[in-house]
Amino acid sequence: MHANDGPDGVIDTLVRVARVVLEAPPVPPVAVGIAVAAQVDPATGLVVHAPNLHWQNVPLGPRVAEALGLPVQVVNDARAATIAEWRLGAGRDESDLFCLILGTGVGGSAVVGGRLVEGATSAAGEVGHLTLVSGGRPCHCPNRGCFEAYVGGWGIAERAQEAVRDPATPPSAIQSRAGSVKKITARTVFDAADDGDPLAVRLVEETERYLADGAVSVVNAFNPRRLVIGGGLVAGHPRFVAVAEQAVRSRCQPSAATASVLPARFGEEAPLIGAAVHARERTTVSPELRQSAER
Repeated sequence: MHANDGPDGVIDTLVRVARVVLEAPPVPPVAVGIAVAAQVDPATGLVVHAPNLHWQNVPLGPRVAEALGLPVQVVNDARAATIAEWRLGAGRDESDLFCLILGTGVGGSAVVGGRLVEGATSAAGEVGHLTLVSGGRPCHCPNRGCFEAYVGGWGIAERAQEAVRDPATPPSAIQSRAGSVKKITARTVFDAADDGDPLAVRLVEETERYLADGAVSVVNAFNPRRLVIGGGLVAGHPRFVAVAEQAVRSRCQPSAATASVLPARFGEEAPLIGAAVHARERTTVSPELRQSAER
């Protein structure tokens, strides 16, 4: 699936894959969970706004439910990852937790006092759109200078593309690895940095500083006992966890600086696991069917 497929293409692919999986399940499914990088209306399954997918008001849940004939629960991907890590992973049994997800964008979700914080419109925890740089880089949301615009995968890629296009920039392995400027991704930058390319090293170090700023802001604001960091960027650059931990220890106010900083147990699979848990918990089914599914 790809954002450029648009809602129809993505939904068609999702349904096709789900039908294959559901042909011979080990247990009868009681519901389907979908994690999506978007602000979601949990009551209707509507994707209200997905800035990195360029979707607005897409009835994702109802369309998939109609196609599959099963109840569908749609949840923000960072919230789904938090559910997975809180219920089963690095934040298991913790009453005060923040899960920071670094991927194409930057997402997050909080557990406070043993309860998942959802907010007035189910959009709590959107820390990727905290302002790091006043009047800074344009984000995919209406704001500028967002955490995501500097640390998200698309933001790293854009910064690298701009640097490579600058006539004053010496030749870099970033472009040769990618094949063209347009094909440069965060992964390209990390790989080139691992090989010692000066421009790539500089971009990664800048990203680490921005991540440190964001992590300090998140921990000071939410005061978690554990900060769990996951997502595709952490898989590509595990040092991000140590960078965040050092920043929390040295720069947070004393009451917050004791937070444990841990990598997500489930890595990039956390949103999938969390979506399944969320669907099971939110779907009303008969006791007999639930017992059959849990055997």
